Amino acid sequence: MPSNARRRRWPWILAAALVVILVPAALVAVPILTHSSQGLANQDPAEEEWPTRVTASGDDGRDRALAVSAFESSEAVDTSSLAPGDQLVVTGSGYDPARGIYVAVCRIPDNAGEKPGPCLGGVPAQEQQDVAEGTIQFAASNWVNDDWAWRLFGARSFDDPELGDFTAYIEVPEPVDEGLDCRVEACAIYTRNDHTAAADRVQDLAIPVGFAD
Repeated sequence: MPSNARRRRWPWILAAALVVILVPAALVAVPILTHSSQGLANQDPAEEEWPTRVTASGDDGRDRALAVSAFESSEAVDTSSLAPGDQLVVTGSGYDPARGIYVAVCRIPDNAGEKPGPCLGGVPAQEQQDVAEGTIQFAASNWVNDDWAWRLFGARSFDDPELGDFTAYIEVPEPVDEGLDCRVEACAIYTRNDHTAAADRVQDLAIPVGFAD
């Protein structure tokens, strides 16, 4: 009898294990597979050649702003003359928290309908991390995503999901990376949708940058 009881329990144990595995996978995969492009960011023309703040009115009806400042300094960033190792604070508002974003220095595409890239430092690492909430970590690229599952794998959360506010901490990398040389190609500090909506250009905002000789 005990042996028969154990055999009857195994299907239920297996079913429970499958639920534990498949439900989280579905929660992650379904939004990626069902997402459709929301259009373009429609960034407003900047008054300066080297702005530190830009705005856009997206096709999704959201008004976004992107700004860059120096970490622990009151002086304005000279975006025309960055140097490797510079520590920058990139802030944004009005972003769609339902979609994560990458923040990095990337090549400016030939037209607004193309994905920015390649990017210096590549995309942010997506390995599971154990980082205390609120810890400041500088990197060549940052990943912001408010989904709890992606935060387990290195994403920062939005500062205010309702307003779409975020903060990213960029340490300027070398201007030359595999397939990209920002000394000779036009580059910018970019926000763009992460891998959950990689073909969607509605959150592509750019602050043009140059590198010191």
